[in-house]
Amino acid sequence: MPKTMRAALLDAAGSPESLRIGQTDSPDRVNAEFLVKVVAAGVNPIDAKTRAGRGVFDAIHSFPAVLGHDFSGVVVESPYSAHPLRPGDEVFGMVMVPRFGGTYAEYISVPSLSVVRKPSTLSHIEAAAAPLSALTAWGMVVEVAKAHEGQRMLIHAGSGGVGHFAVQFASYFGAHVIATASGSHASWLRTLGASEVVDYSTTRFEDAVREVDVVIDLVGNVHDDTGSRSLKVLRPGGLIINAPTGSWPGFDDEVAAAGVRGTHYRVAPDGNTLAVISRLLEAGNVRVHVDQIYGLEQVADAHRAVESGHTRGKVVLKVAEG
Repeated sequence: MPKTMRAALLDAAGSPESLRIGQTDSPDRVNAEFLVKVVAAGVNPIDAKTRAGRGVFDAIHSFPAVLGHDFSGVVVESPYSAHPLRPGDEVFGMVMVPRFGGTYAEYISVPSLSVVRKPSTLSHIEAAAAPLSALTAWGMVVEVAKAHEGQRMLIHAGSGGVGHFAVQFASYFGAHVIATASGSHASWLRTLGASEVVDYSTTRFEDAVREVDVVIDLVGNVHDDTGSRSLKVLRPGGLIINAPTGSWPGFDDEVAAAGVRGTHYRVAPDGNTLAVISRLLEAGNVRVHVDQIYGLEQVADAHRAVESGHTRGKVVLKVAEG
């Protein structure tokens, strides 16, 4: 194991150009942690927010920092010799940055409860695109909203990383799915299970949608007051679930005034849940879509792509061969 490794490093908050490629200390594996060689790393909006000084930036106490939550790679060291996952096994999962070093690096140390065997039907690139987005979508749609037959669910940003999983999970459990997206994504979203697609560029969704049971809010009020407008389409007592960090400061007061239920959602790196999702991915019941692939040295371009808000599915960094 080398003492140093190649990584995308952040010295201070700033633009995508604030990320540089350099050498940093390799992680130390302790207790029930895995040491994993990273083959691919997912790029998420929370990474871009953090890089810009928002997100979880305030929890970074030393620099340079390494960002990145999703990973797919190969076990280098297991917690103990009899562990079911051994050196050489292909795994995927997510880490909580900045409590752990991020995945834009050649190696990571990650708690064993957050590591799952990689689906054999997925490449490392595809697997790295799944954990954070799929776990977020599952938590919102299945655990909180309890998706079921007869339920009407509106999913904003349905073509994005979290959104395209949310559409599939809601449909899988029988909900009537209404997704908002640009018109170019409409036919694709229908193949994923959306019953209706509202083109937000031409139609105000509140003019086309009524009496939904649940809103999965993946936008908040950062664009055209999408969150606040969503309260108008909920049935009395309906539920709105908001995910993007800091996207709707007045959420609690507006929800209470509208006479509906509401909650924020924050994802956890739960390996048991990811194992369930893995089986759905392996069986083909759920698909992951990778829109763009960049090399680690192109990390700034990857961040710009995510910040554009126009990607279909996920953006992934290829860190190593595998």
